[in-house]
Amino acid sequence: MIAIELTEAASSAAHALTALSSTPLAEPAPTGIDTEGVVGFFASKIAPILLAVLGVIFIGRASRGEISKVLTSSAIAIVGLAFIAGAATLFFVGDYLIDLIFE
Repeated sequence: MIAIELTEAASSAAHALTALSSTPLAEPAPTGIDTEGVVGFFASKIAPILLAVLGVIFIGRASRGEISKVLTSSAIAIVGLAFIAGAATLFFVGDYLIDLIFE
């Protein structure tokens, strides 16, 4: 009689352990940062605002007659944008080279 009760208890404990092992206990760990989302956010939200602010500053300086400062600042802004575009290009070229080498 005791042996039958022990087998039933062991059987129910085994069923409980099986049910517990099949349910996930925690969320899976994140695999990394979504860099494409971050870059897309900056490109779509932050960059236009910064360019608008630069435009307002340039128009304000030009209306005061500081054309040389406006041209200098515009050239610096264009060079800065070229560097940003070059960095983005290098990012994609580097990703291509890594895929080419390690696959």
